[in-house]
Amino acid sequence: MVFLEIDRCKAVLDTVRPFEGDMLKELQAYFRVGLTYSSNALEGNTLTISETKVVLEDGLTVGGKPLRDIYEAVGHAKSYDFMFTLLRKREITENDLLTMHRLFYSGIDEEQAGVYRNHTVFITGSQHAVTATKDIPAEMAALVKWANIQRGNYHPVEFAAQLHKRFVFIHPFIDGNGRLARLLMNMALIQDGYMLAIIPPILRHEYIGLLEKAWTDDKPFVAFVGERVLETEKEIMRLLHLNDLTS
Repeated sequence: MVFLEIDRCKAVLDTVRPFEGDMLKELQAYFRVGLTYSSNALEGNTLTISETKVVLEDGLTVGGKPLRDIYEAVGHAKSYDFMFTLLRKREITENDLLTMHRLFYSGIDEEQAGVYRNHTVFITGSQHAVTATKDIPAEMAALVKWANIQRGNYHPVEFAAQLHKRFVFIHPFIDGNGRLARLLMNMALIQDGYMLAIIPPILRHEYIGLLEKAWTDDKPFVAFVGERVLETEKEIMRLLHLNDLTS
């Protein structure tokens, strides 16, 4: 049912599309801070949304905060900006994924940025093993192939959620996999004309729990992503004074 509501709201937003020029810039800037803050906070970054805004828009550091937290904010914003260059591409490539990780991680660890991990990692709190190091290249190639062949067989929101899930289960990088999964998910959404799925830190426990459950049943996770897309749609409709058209 959430897909019906999402598509109904999308139809309303489509009445004021295309988002171009100043409007596109405003929307892109609006979510640049929010998505960077929320995605980093889910992974333990201590910057507040106000501090994230200062770092990204004013280019200032924040006293008393770890330098890594600053680098994560700047790197995530770079990957986010790159994501928007792929707006009209409507395909997933391995090179794009590697570029996104390199942009995010180069300020943290230049040697590991944009390259697949070369040793075993674990997902904290998970009972499931991620892809073995030797199998990562083949699994990533298979993921990209699946994405580009099967995309049309899913509702765009379900496809984005599936992409997120499958990427996390591979866990191809030494670090930053959750953030890349959320960027990848949102890249798929905007390529298909949908709004971003932003997961606030307050929902971290539910989000992690549903991802863990998705190893055996991914329907609740897909529905969760759908709810996040729907919330973003409603937020934009309020900002554009379109809420009176949804009744």
